[in-house]
Amino acid sequence: MERNLKNVLVISFGFLLLFTAYGGLQSLQSSLNSEEGLGVASLSVVYAALILSSMFLPPIIIKKLGCKWTIAISMCCYITFSLGNFYASWYTLIPTSVILGLGGAPLWSAKCTYLTIAGTSYAEKAGKNAKDIINQYFGIFFLVFQSSGIWGNLISSLILGQSSNKVDVSEEDLECCGAYNCLTDTTNTTESAKPSNSLIYTLLGVYTASGVLAVLLVIIFLDQIKSDQAETEKEKLEAPSFWSTFLATFRHLKDKRQCLLIPLTMYSGFEQGFLSGDYTKVYVTCALGIQYVGYVMICFAAVNSLCSLLFGKISQFTGRKLLFALATVTNIACIIALLLWRPHPKQLAVFFVFPALWGLADAVWQTQTNGLYGILFEKHKEAAFANYRLWESLGFVIAFGYSTKLQAYIKLYILLAVLVLSMVTYGAVEYLEAKSSPGTPTATKKENGGPHSQETHM
Repeated sequence: MERNLKNVLVISFGFLLLFTAYGGLQSLQSSLNSEEGLGVASLSVVYAALILSSMFLPPIIIKKLGCKWTIAISMCCYITFSLGNFYASWYTLIPTSVILGLGGAPLWSAKCTYLTIAGTSYAEKAGKNAKDIINQYFGIFFLVFQSSGIWGNLISSLILGQSSNKVDVSEEDLECCGAYNCLTDTTNTTESAKPSNSLIYTLLGVYTASGVLAVLLVIIFLDQIKSDQAETEKEKLEAPSFWSTFLATFRHLKDKRQCLLIPLTMYSGFEQGFLSGDYTKVYVTCALGIQYVGYVMICFAAVNSLCSLLFGKISQFTGRKLLFALATVTNIACIIALLLWRPHPKQLAVFFVFPALWGLADAVWQTQTNGLYGILFEKHKEAAFANYRLWESLGFVIAFGYSTKLQAYIKLYILLAVLVLSMVTYGAVEYLEAKSSPGTPTATKKENGGPHSQETHM
C-alpha cells in the first residue's frame, strides 16, 4: 500500500475509534447525567473550552510537538472525559470537559495539516495536482469518520438495551414528556428507568478502550512527517504571529457580510445542541427509555452523512439558495410539529422521523454554510473559518447552557426565532453579493467546505 494512503487510513480509523466513544457519550449526557443538569453543563463547558482552544493553542502545539504527537496527545484529552463519566460529578466531569475542549482544536488542526502535507507530498512524487489529491484524502477521511455516529450510538443502545430496569411509563407520566415537559416529574421518570451501574460501567469501559486503541493506533502506525516537510509547515505556522492571527479573527468582523452570517452560524450550534441535549431527553428518554437514544441518533447520523454527500454533489445544479430554503422549511416544520406532538411509545416510528428530517436539514447547514464562507472570504479563509468555529461553538455553549433552565417549548421558540433571523440576514448577504457581482452565477459555486465541515462536531 502506498505509504501516504496508509497514513491517511491510520488517521481516519483513529478518529473513528475516538469519536465512536465521544459521539456516543455526547448523545447520552442529558439523560445519563441529568441530576442538576450536570450532563448538558459539561457539554457547554466542552464548547466554551473549544472556543479558547481554537484561538490560542493549535499553531503553538503543532510547532512544538509536530502533527503526529499533537494528534496522539489531543486524543488522550478525549479519553479523560470517558474516565470522568465513571464517577460523574461536578468535580470530575467539568475539569475533564475543559481538558477535552482544550484538546479539540489542536487535534483537528493537526489532522488537517497532516493530510494536507501527505497529499502535497504524494502529488509531487506522482506528478499530479496537489489540490485533487488533498481533496481525495479528505474524502477518504470523512467517509470513515462520519460513520462514528452510527457505531458509538449502536454500542450504547445494545449495551443499555440489556437493562432490567425498563419500566412502563404511565399515561400520567407521558403527559410530562415533550415540549411542555414537567421538569421534576420527567427527571423522576428518567431516574427510575436509568440502567444499572454495571451496565453503565460496561459502556464506559468499551468507550474508554476505544479511545485507548485510537491513541495506540496513531503512536504505533502513523509515520512522522519528514523533516523537510515539517520545517516547511512550521514556517507556514510561524509566518503569521500568534497575536496577528488572533486579532485577524476579530478584524474580520469589520466585513459586513461576516457580521450578517453570525446568526446563521450560531443557529448551526443551536439546532445541533437541541437535538443532542433536549430531544434525546424530553422526548426519547422520557417516553421510550434511555436505551432508544442511540438508535434515534443513528438515524440522525446516517441521514446526515448521506445528505451531506448528496448536497455536496447536487449544489452545483441547484445553487445554495434552494438548499437553504429546503433546510429552513424542513426545520420550521419540525419545530412546529415538536411543539404540537405528545410523544407516546405507540408512535415509535415518529421518534425516528424527527431526527431523520433534522439530519437532512443539518447536512445543508454544515455543507452550504462552510461553502458560503469559502466562497465569500476566499482571500481571508483562516480568519473566516476561525469566525465560523467561534460562532458555531458559541451557539453550542448557549444551547447547552440554558438547557436545564428552560422548558423545551421555550427552546423551540428560540430556535424558530434564530432561524427566521438567520434567513433574513442570509438573504441580505445574497443581496449584497448579487449587487457587487451581478454577472456571477451562484449555481456553479459548489464548494462545500471540505476539511472544515465537521470540525466543530468535535
